[in-house]
Amino acid sequence: MVSPLLNAPATSIKLELLRLLARQDVLGPIPVFISMGIIAAFVAGKLSPWYWGAWLAWVALVLVGRSLLLARLPEMDYLSEKLRLRIAVMLSALNGVSHGISLLFFPLLTDMQQAVVSMILMGISSISVVTAAGYMPISIAYIAPTLMPMALLWAFNPNVEGWIGVSIAVMTLFFCPVMVVLAGSSFKMFQESFEIRKRQVALNLQLQEALDQAEAASRAKTRFLASASHDLRQPIHALSLFCGALAKRPLDDASREIAKHMDISLQALASQLDSLLDISKLDAGVVQVNDQVFNLRLLAERLQEEFMPAARSKGLSVWLDCPVDAHVKTDEVLLERIARNLLSNAIKYTEIGKVELALEIEAGNAILTIADTGRGIPEAEQVRVFEEFYQLDNPERDRSKGLGLGLAIVRRLVDLLTVQFDMESTAGGGTVISLTMPVVEPVSCRKSEQAAATLSWEHLCALVVDDEVEVGLGMKALLESMHCRVLLADGTEAALAAINRVRPDIILVDFRLRGTDNGITTVREARKVLPGIPAILISGDTAPDRLREAEEAGIELLHKPVLAGELEQAIAHACGLTEHENRVVAKREHK
Repeated sequence: MVSPLLNAPATSIKLELLRLLARQDVLGPIPVFISMGIIAAFVAGKLSPWYWGAWLAWVALVLVGRSLLLARLPEMDYLSEKLRLRIAVMLSALNGVSHGISLLFFPLLTDMQQAVVSMILMGISSISVVTAAGYMPISIAYIAPTLMPMALLWAFNPNVEGWIGVSIAVMTLFFCPVMVVLAGSSFKMFQESFEIRKRQVALNLQLQEALDQAEAASRAKTRFLASASHDLRQPIHALSLFCGALAKRPLDDASREIAKHMDISLQALASQLDSLLDISKLDAGVVQVNDQVFNLRLLAERLQEEFMPAARSKGLSVWLDCPVDAHVKTDEVLLERIARNLLSNAIKYTEIGKVELALEIEAGNAILTIADTGRGIPEAEQVRVFEEFYQLDNPERDRSKGLGLGLAIVRRLVDLLTVQFDMESTAGGGTVISLTMPVVEPVSCRKSEQAAATLSWEHLCALVVDDEVEVGLGMKALLESMHCRVLLADGTEAALAAINRVRPDIILVDFRLRGTDNGITTVREARKVLPGIPAILISGDTAPDRLREAEEAGIELLHKPVLAGELEQAIAHACGLTEHENRVVAKREHK
């Protein structure tokens, strides 16, 4: 078995040659020994077995010993490479001498047998040049004790006519320099090959280093975005809660208008932060695909209706060309997110003309096309526009144009859904993007429609666990504006103490608490006391590792900033409350 070290990159030509000899001499002794056995068979009936048997045993010993030692030489770091090569040369000479001894049997052989012996020795000489990559000392060390004596024997062979023996001797002597020349050429090629591989290894190391640096930069970027996102979401989340609480109070018209604009600004900011969250979720692999059969035409009609006001505000129109039904099987929510991002970009970057949304069936596939007459994308930029935070023609970072994450999200979602994505665009000539997916047979399904809840639970008690005082107070203000009783805690220990005093109906807990404490631990410990109590994690953390951790915990997760309506709906769902049910929660136990 060849040592794994033989496959590691060599640092010098000498070490590479030693490794080559070690690899190629593993199976070589077997055919050589068979060839020597044929020579022994020629003299078996003419000499005592002690002579030819002892010679054959010596040949076997040399072959095996040489093979084992050559296999060890690359690992003998305590010897210099030059000395190890000298050992290899001596082993080749010893091998040549052991084979050359067979020429002592030459006078006893017939002309045919002599010719066979000559072919065997010349063949092994040729193989020695190949296996040594033409390294001259090793090649000469074998050729000298075999072919040179053989040429003399043919020149002075009394059993053949003089000119025939001399001719064979001359041919043998001519064969020797030819082999030397070939050996020199082979070794030169071996050297060039080694230099090429050496440069390739250096390039691979540089590429690996560059890749490691790029991956490190990507991880650093992810950590930075997650940290920045978390730090930004905390005060925005508190502001959102206070704004929600304010909107539920009786206000005069002017104050209500201010609160309305505050809410609109918060929603816009939350939308931009959610783009960062979407990227993190996709990179973390926690986005679940829910394939369902649905009518793509209905989705297109819904999108046209949704984006028509935005288009009209710019003097544009959204044309819809969907003459037929087209049922596909994919995740409707994620596909709609793709189409929404593309339509948003089309309207955003089109100043004059129209945006067209078309659906057609071709060769068993549904093709949803979004085309615009906007500024288009130069060919040189058509790859970069799918990078995070990259935007064309927005050097001033106009907030109305977003963060530059829309197409990055589209690319990841397209890969996730395995939807065929095609784009044609030219600078000044608009853009045409097509989403292609197989058509399937429609299925009958009934969807249950639930109206949005407007909740007021006078008997509901919520335990809010957050180590940020402002966030806790904001949550308390919002929930109390819904007439809900609120308990506050800043960690797992305080939450358990509160549970021992008053039994809550739901736990609203921040993911990241003080020190090593976290919301998952809080929920798990609380459920040991109150099995099955509803719980909602609220997090401003978008790091992929944290998202995967929350996904594996199986607890509903909301991301900061949480708007009032979103929190209300989540509590309603967790507690099983609906618009038509003002549920009276069981009387609390005071312990």
